[in-house]
Amino acid sequence: MVTQVNPYVPNRGDIVYLDFEPTRGHEQKGVRPAFVISPYTYNEKTSLALLMPITKQQKGYPLEVIIPSGFKTYGVILVDQIKCLDWKARNVKFVESLPETVIEEVQAKIAALLL
Repeated sequence: MVTQVNPYVPNRGDIVYLDFEPTRGHEQKGVRPAFVISPYTYNEKTSLALLMPITKQQKGYPLEVIIPSGFKTYGVILVDQIKCLDWKARNVKFVESLPETVIEEVQAKIAALLL
């Protein structure tokens, strides 16, 4: 019997489902949607990806990015909770891709946070 390998590789702008456990303190927990910010080439070569959890609980923090209406996923991307995770080990599942405008807003908030 041949085992089927998931051919999907996360790409920048994708929303995926994966398990964030183990976590500590105020970190987002459990299986949840996440936004991918790292590029396909990095994700493919390393089986790691830079991801940000998505929550339905909008609090108005300056580092939240609202997911536009019209998508399956709703809520906000938590830019300040960026994580590097092994997407293969966490059995990532593709949901949908967000537009370039959202990617640019996330990148601007990353720059504000880190620079």
